[in-house]
Order: sequence, then structure tokens, then C-alpha cells
Amino acid sequence: METVQAALWVVILLVVLAILFDFMNGFHDAANSIATVVSTGVLKPAQAVLFAAFFNVVAIFIFHLSVAATVGKGIVQPGVVDTHVVFGALVGAITWNVITWFYGIPSSSSHALIGGIVGAVMAKSGASALLSAGIMKTVAFIFVSPLLGFLLGSLMMVLVAHIFKRSRPSRVDKWFRRLQLISAGAYSLGHGGNDAQKTIGIIWMLLIATGYTAAADKSPPTWVILCCYMAIGAGTMFGGWRIVKTMGQKITKLKPVGGFCAETGGALTLFLATALGIPVSTTHTITGAIVGVGSVQRASAVRWGVAGNIIWAWILTIPASAFVAGVAYWVSLQLF
Repeated sequence: METVQAALWVVILLVVLAILFDFMNGFHDAANSIATVVSTGVLKPAQAVLFAAFFNVVAIFIFHLSVAATVGKGIVQPGVVDTHVVFGALVGAITWNVITWFYGIPSSSSHALIGGIVGAVMAKSGASALLSAGIMKTVAFIFVSPLLGFLLGSLMMVLVAHIFKRSRPSRVDKWFRRLQLISAGAYSLGHGGNDAQKTIGIIWMLLIATGYTAAADKSPPTWVILCCYMAIGAGTMFGGWRIVKTMGQKITKLKPVGGFCAETGGALTLFLATALGIPVSTTHTITGAIVGVGSVQRASAVRWGVAGNIIWAWILTIPASAFVAGVAYWVSLQLF
């Protein structure tokens, strides 16, 4: 009886740690949803975070739990996950998020979590314990999501420029200040729908591993879903202002029409990935879309040095979080 009680407390602590990661995910990635709408002056920062947080939570009614199923059941072989693996994965992801937030680097919370899972699992059982199909489609979208964001953002910009080529700039600006509210809301929906599900997935993985829910269940417990969506919304409300400046001003200077095109291209990418059950990076996606919009105007409009630094952070995210997770896994063996 005492063993079960101890295990329960470990599970509770890990669920709290996962919710903390989810909150940090919203905090860290707030810039992805609001950087463009803030930098174009359509909304003030305080208004923008409330706006984005609302749509983060509303996403619970829009998207199926395909991404949660991928994270919870599609990355690691059944029977490998235990409390030590989950602890290592979360510590690896949280550590990388804190480091990149502190330095204002827009890295991926999603890939930090995937890297954390990979590192902890490999520390326990080696690479053979990983499911290659789930890993490969996640890794593939490290490249696909920013490229698709770039493509859709630039195509939107070309299309809008063609449609409004005879309109007065002041009239275009007025219209797109309104339309950007729609595009920002859509992007925040995609952000909440994809990112909240990653934490749902790891809590689901934990509950299955510890026997608190059945592996045959087609969806995680309702309380897990509600907690994760509320946590990411709360994180977005508090926002990550260091990263807002990088995303909204340092890559390229945006006007409302450019913000609309970037957010719409990014939102379409997130909707597609979520429908396919692929955990993608909202950071990668919106960065690609912003660069696409800027490059349509002229190549020199994009500050390629800043974009290059962001790409280096992308490359380092999975191996860095995996390394920390592996170390955390071994530490946890001594703790509980």
C-alpha cells in the first residue's frame, strides 16, 4: 500500500511539472501568436496577449487530439516509458526553454519536448526503443513547417499585392488592420491546438505507463485536456516579451498587410499539421512566414543574420534538450 501511495505522489508531481512546462510553452511562445499584430500596431501588447490566450483555449473545441496521440503513443515503444523517462523529458524541455527565453531566442518548445523524450528514452533503453515513424515525421516537419510557412506567407503577399495594386496605401492599411485581427486569431487557434496537445500527450503517456489509465483508451482523461489548454492560455497571457521584440521587429519590419499574410500562412500550416497529427513548432512556422513576407518585398528587407541565429537555435534544440534529459533521467534514478 505504501508503494502505491509513493507512486501516486510521484505521478502527481510529474503531472504538475508537465502543466508547468505547458504554462512555459505558452509563456515562451506568446510571441509567435502576437509579435506581428503588436509590431504593426494593430493591438497593444496587453490587448494582444488576452486576445491570443482566448483563442488558445477556444482551440479545445476545434481540433481532434491527433497530436496528443502521436506524442502519447507514437514516439516510444509500449512498455518503455516510466516515471524516470517522463521526468527526464520534462526537465530537458524546461531547461532549454528557460535558457532560450532568457536570451530572447525564439526556439521550439515542441522540439525541446520531443528532444527530451528521445534523450530520456535513449538513456534508458537505447535508440531501438523509439518508434521511427513518429520520430521521422516530427523531424521532417522541422524543415517542412518553416518552408511551408515561407511559401504560404510569400504567396499570400503576392496575391494581396496583385488584388490591391490599384488601391491607395492608406485604404489598404485600414482594411488590413481589421483583417489582421482575424489572421492573429486563426494563428492563436493553431498555436493552442497544436502545442497544448503535446503536453496532453506526455501526461497521457505517463498515465498509461503508471496504470492510471488504459492503453486502449482512445483519448486521455477530460481533466488532462482541460488543464493543458488552460495552462497554455495562462502562459500566453503572461507572455514572453523578450522574444516578441525579436519576432516582430528584428527579422523584418512588418506593416498590417504583411502581418496578415504571415499569420494566415502560418495558421494554414498549423491547421494542416494538427489535422495530420504532427507536432510542429509554432516558432519555426511563423518565422518562415515572416521571412517569406519580407523576401517578397525585397531580399534586403529580411535581416538574414537574425534569421540565421534563429536557425542555429533550431538545430541545437533537439540534441541539447536530449542531452539534459539523459542526465536528468540518471539523476531521477537516485531520487525516486
